[in-house]
Amino acid sequence: MQQSKEERVHRVFEKISDHYDRMNSVISFKRHVAWRKDTMRRMNVQKGAKALDVCCGTADWTIALAEAVGPSGEVYGLDFSRNMLKVGEEKVKERGFQHVTLVHGNAMNLPFPDNTFDYVTIGFGLRNVPDYMTVLKEMYRVAKPGGKVVCLETSQPTLIGFRQLYYAYFRYIMPFFGKIFAKSYEEYSWLQESAREFPGMDELADMFRQAGLVRVQVKPYTFGVAAMHLGYKPDGR
Repeated sequence: MQQSKEERVHRVFEKISDHYDRMNSVISFKRHVAWRKDTMRRMNVQKGAKALDVCCGTADWTIALAEAVGPSGEVYGLDFSRNMLKVGEEKVKERGFQHVTLVHGNAMNLPFPDNTFDYVTIGFGLRNVPDYMTVLKEMYRVAKPGGKVVCLETSQPTLIGFRQLYYAYFRYIMPFFGKIFAKSYEEYSWLQESAREFPGMDELADMFRQAGLVRVQVKPYTFGVAAMHLGYKPDGR
């Protein structure tokens, strides 16, 4: 019986959780850290704010948000993989953060009221959900009027030549790295599939607008292998 995308993704992340952080650094040559730092700078997160990190995985972006809002703020991280959350919980515990809550839940149906968060983020998780638009609308729903919805994700390079190299890397080299470093060739083969099928920058920007977000900003990274999309929920004024 063929698995649904949701079932397959859940199985992948339950299996690779112990190797996920290391593999992120290997696969992106540690560029994902710089991409997130620049995204945070552009977000201009304020002290005392309330933030939600959707598909938080092992909670790296959740922790960055917690550091930015400070102890007077409040941060939630949500993921549907309990094994990924366990890794994140250890990181949060090590830092002694009391203002971080990790939640087991589904990005397609966020367990939060409307208009709750100043910032709603998703990092390298949107490509793995069954329906991109449903998740973007959920992120829009739980953002406060005037709040920011932010996605940092792999993208589709447009530079001829580099684009072909990128696809070759994702199709052949990344699964090989998964086999060598994480003993998970099949799982990393799936991750390259999800990255290859993900919308390009312009298409995702249009989806942000279709979800109701305005003043959408796009910032490509490393020749377009990744991109930040940032949109505002209208404040109604």
